[in-house]
Amino acid sequence: MIESMTLLSWNVNGIRAVHKKGFLDWLAEADPDILCLQETRAEPAQLPAALAEPAGYHAFWNGSLSKKGYSGTALLTRTEPLEVEFGLSMPEFDQEGRTIIARYPSFTLISCYFPNGGRDHSRVPFKLAFYDAFLEKCQDLRAQGQTVVFCGDVNTAHREIDLARPKENQNTTGFLPEERAWIDQVVEAGYVDTFRHVHPDLADQYTWWSMVTRARERNIGWRLDYFFVVKEAVDRIKDAFILPEVTGSDHCPAGLEWLVG
Repeated sequence: MIESMTLLSWNVNGIRAVHKKGFLDWLAEADPDILCLQETRAEPAQLPAALAEPAGYHAFWNGSLSKKGYSGTALLTRTEPLEVEFGLSMPEFDQEGRTIIARYPSFTLISCYFPNGGRDHSRVPFKLAFYDAFLEKCQDLRAQGQTVVFCGDVNTAHREIDLARPKENQNTTGFLPEERAWIDQVVEAGYVDTFRHVHPDLADQYTWWSMVTRARERNIGWRLDYFFVVKEAVDRIKDAFILPEVTGSDHCPAGLEWLVG
């Protein structure tokens, strides 16, 4: 029997901050089967019990070891995974709690908060090295016969259609040629950007807006948050979407309607 699952991915820019803005009410209303969170900036022990493990969900938290209150990811899932792995099994990339890998019977989901290159581009080399290590991990899982789905804040807009002001941002991290080239590499390796698969030419669709310039009110944004699936499973994409009406963070959720069974 083929069933549909709703998967959401959201950079919350601090789980404790978004909790104060009604996160649990939103979660109950949105009712996703799986919710991947990035930039959680907290450990479960710092959270109220209802947030650390919301009713109806199995919760997995991966916090930063190198710096408290920084980075971090979480997975909330109604169905308990067969197994969960934290990190890429590469110590140099696993200190900031950026990756959670959950294996289900018919697919493997990787949630990731990819590094930011920094305004001065100082972290671009680390970001690119992380990118390469991440794709290597995806390919290893795929070689084992696993159907890979990955999501998260990739921190790069792929094409000019994916940000409001491409010309002005040619030299800004998040739209550098070498960052965009990695997403090209992902596509060439056989991964499908689900949103562009469903909406190939739909413009003005963003998942992040600068809070400094009140850009959200004017929809001057960037599409930085993605769901990718292996091309072998492209027929399982039922829908892909963005939820810009969901506030509380400088990002909004991205979603995938996914066929399982």
